[in-house]
Amino acid sequence: MGNNTDIRTMQPLALWNNFYQICQIPHPSGFLSEISTFIIEFAKKKNLEFKVDNVGNILIKKPATLGKENVPVVVLQSHLDMVPQKNSDVNHNFEKDSLSLIVEDDWLKATQTTLGADNGIGVAATLAILESNDLSHGPIEALFTIDEEVGMIGAKNLNEDSFEGKILLNMDSEDEGELFVGCAGGVDANITFKYNEVAIPNGDIALEIKLSGLKGGHSGLEINCGRANAIKLMFRFLKESIMLYEARLSSIESGNMRNAIPREATATITIPAEGLEEISNLVQEYEQLFNEEYKSVEEKISFTAKEIDLPQGLIPEEIQDDLVNSITACPNGVFRFIPEIPDTVETSNNLSIVKSDGENIFVASLIRSAMESKKEELASMVESLFLLAGAKVDFSGNYPGWSPDMNSKIMTIMSNVYAKKFGKRPEVKVIHAGLECGIIGAKKGDIDMISFGPTIRHPHSPDEKVSISSVQRFWNFLISTLEEIK
Repeated sequence: MGNNTDIRTMQPLALWNNFYQICQIPHPSGFLSEISTFIIEFAKKKNLEFKVDNVGNILIKKPATLGKENVPVVVLQSHLDMVPQKNSDVNHNFEKDSLSLIVEDDWLKATQTTLGADNGIGVAATLAILESNDLSHGPIEALFTIDEEVGMIGAKNLNEDSFEGKILLNMDSEDEGELFVGCAGGVDANITFKYNEVAIPNGDIALEIKLSGLKGGHSGLEINCGRANAIKLMFRFLKESIMLYEARLSSIESGNMRNAIPREATATITIPAEGLEEISNLVQEYEQLFNEEYKSVEEKISFTAKEIDLPQGLIPEEIQDDLVNSITACPNGVFRFIPEIPDTVETSNNLSIVKSDGENIFVASLIRSAMESKKEELASMVESLFLLAGAKVDFSGNYPGWSPDMNSKIMTIMSNVYAKKFGKRPEVKVIHAGLECGIIGAKKGDIDMISFGPTIRHPHSPDEKVSISSVQRFWNFLISTLEEIK
């Protein structure tokens, strides 16, 4: 896919030129060699000192401008990877293709794929500062971490001496005009059902059941929006079709990223041939039901069935029933809001992936919480449920939350800068999404951190878009902050 909108004439020019270059380079999580080479070559061309650690995090240093040599070192931090999400009917290979960009009014989008403004705008802004000759700032350390979207791998592998700065500006938030001073921690739940396929009953026919059209979204930022989860909807249907129409499950696939609310699901089932009309009617009834239930938060949900060739075999009935019952019962969505800040999610679970391969069924979820004990409680609930269903359960990728420091000096500086520039105070918030600040803060200890960014909507989904005017304000805020730090 090629670009059909050239964004390189938009303001600020340096930022948008760098973001344009980033969009030409495939950089989904796990496939960062090209974008890493681009960043390293950038540093070489600008004669800037750089180093690459053992996992691929890149640190570039830029000296202070004249008269700012004694200002504290500021770390500009962003992550290199993007979430690869596309609509199923789009021919796009995130490991090979550039992004196709479109401008609609004040919004920049990609064509039916994620845009990567999360966190490409932060990367582009950092590069613009590194190459600038006319900005005023103290010493800069630009930290580019790897694979944030698949477990914050880069941040977890940082060393205490990875950088020197004691002030860190994380540019990975999605609401311009807000300063984030705390975030949730998280842990990955990994569930496996093992099975050997069994024969298909004589007289059965096979159907492919497909659910699509859901919005999905970011499982931290948009978990409180009440959007449909494709896994939960599909398994509601599967349970009834098994109970009433002797359906048998052959395969299931839904979701591909832990931190994205699943948008699509596909199941292969078999049923006695004489039940075709009834099961087809049931699919239509569920499509109407889903659209009615979610009419205020989703658009057109599509739920279809088509007859296909018989598969090789089926999931054994006992495993099938345990899977269906446990998925149906699994807590999903908001578990608790912060009692002191009732409009902010404290604890949640995103049931994110279910995939079968003929021998194993893998189920994944991401449990988040701003309170460690509540994270542990919800993880224990998920574990207990799937252990009762006979599955193997383990946890990985545990990362800490970031406790807010309401006496933060950089927060005070940035609040004053924002008020002076834009005539109002920024909102100071705690975010339910996971930020690398939690991990970095746990490693570095005495570090003053803020997370901020432009306005991005629907990250982690093909509807992702960034407000062009907010990018200009974000940039002005960033360079004014660097100038103000004494």
